[in-house]
Amino acid sequence: MYGHAFIGMVVILGGSMVSSVSLCWLRRDLRLQDNTALCRALQSGGLVQCVFVFDTRILSELASDDRRLAFIWLALQQLQAELTALGGSLWVLQGDPVAVIPALARQLSAGEVYANRDYEPYARGRDEQVSQGLVEEGRRLLLFKDQVIFEQDELLTAAGKPYTVFTPYCKTWLRMVTPAHTACWEAVCRGRLRVGAAPALPSLAELGFAEAQVDVGKMPIGSVGAQQLLVDFQHRMPRYHLQRDYPAVKGVSYLSTHLRFGTVSIRQLVGLALADGGEGAICWLKELIWREFYQQLLWHFPQVVEQSFKPQYVDLAFPNDPVYLQCWQQGKTGYPIIDAAMRQLNQTGYMHNRLRMVVASFLVKDLLVDWRLGERYFAQQLLDFDLAANNGGWQWAASTGCDAQPYFRIFNPLSQSQRFDPKGKFLRRYLPELAELDNKAIHAPCLAKQLPAGFSLGRDYPWPIVDHAQQREKALALFARA
Repeated sequence: MYGHAFIGMVVILGGSMVSSVSLCWLRRDLRLQDNTALCRALQSGGLVQCVFVFDTRILSELASDDRRLAFIWLALQQLQAELTALGGSLWVLQGDPVAVIPALARQLSAGEVYANRDYEPYARGRDEQVSQGLVEEGRRLLLFKDQVIFEQDELLTAAGKPYTVFTPYCKTWLRMVTPAHTACWEAVCRGRLRVGAAPALPSLAELGFAEAQVDVGKMPIGSVGAQQLLVDFQHRMPRYHLQRDYPAVKGVSYLSTHLRFGTVSIRQLVGLALADGGEGAICWLKELIWREFYQQLLWHFPQVVEQSFKPQYVDLAFPNDPVYLQCWQQGKTGYPIIDAAMRQLNQTGYMHNRLRMVVASFLVKDLLVDWRLGERYFAQQLLDFDLAANNGGWQWAASTGCDAQPYFRIFNPLSQSQRFDPKGKFLRRYLPELAELDNKAIHAPCLAKQLPAGFSLGRDYPWPIVDHAQQREKALALFARA
């Protein structure tokens, strides 16, 4: 269940119904600001109390040191403080939302449950079950658009079909967006929050997980942290198109984790990009549109979670050498740009977007390992893991997706390293054993005419596990046979 949302949060509202109570179930939206479901629930009137549900069906499949739980837990701490300052409180529950949400509604005599829509297959099935359980008791689940600008069937081709190519989708998206799409919701919470004792936020240890593994200095937490990152990025946004591909340069927004867990509003981000209108801002905006493209693709074609979008590539006969996969995972392939990127992922839970494409291409096209094994590893390691974006990105690199890189275009890890980290600054950060190599040798120690005294390939750093040129020909043959 790698694509599952990790959270389920409920806002209890005293409404105008006979029961005087309604619920607003928040999932990928750990913020009070510009939250559609929360604001729509507040419009029903009454008092508000917040409840967070740790989904045990998801938690049971996670490693005990999963960084995402730490990020969520720290964000909940912040949210709890915000609610307390407004006179409210935060409940934290643990269990299966299919049982917890109807039971909570029953306990509070709530007639309606408000929530923001989630497009992942697990979430859709969960919501259907929750809705059915509520309907059986005379209640209902109300879902709203919040994490995207356009959803479901809002953008279709002239033939009424979902887009499967990004460029025309992007053009339509940009043509259709209006100021109304980026207008932020105003939530009036002061004096509307229910006063009362709430269960204490359980520790990560009580939930069965290790203590916080997130460096809050490098990854500010919660909606406050998201705004800090956004303010910092606004000054760099005009140069985004020039700097975004260089992993040693502070060129990207670093907001992907906050978008994943909803500690920042997509409407705010899109609104800022459109208001700027410069080349850097529009380049960044198109990355946000890629995110929505993959979201709508997952909605229309949920089968991509398990198989290639292109039917001719469903049964590609990948050799899947387990030693190759392990070397790739551990950053021991003998290709510095690959190894540095994988070590960045393993150490921090983050990988630069350019490098995600390079290491994915390397696993599939050089090591001839099924893209789903790489996708699964990313799902375990990435702090910003999002099923739609992860699946879409991997299928793009593997040439199996709807709008994919052609199979005959294969990233050359050496030229990618030389082009996007010319001085080896990123390589030296994550491969300290190569720090003494010069700016040419560091990209391919095996090709260096002279190495530092005392440095030995095979001992201090591995020889390349494959030959790129030979593996490229094997990959071309594999795809050509499909």
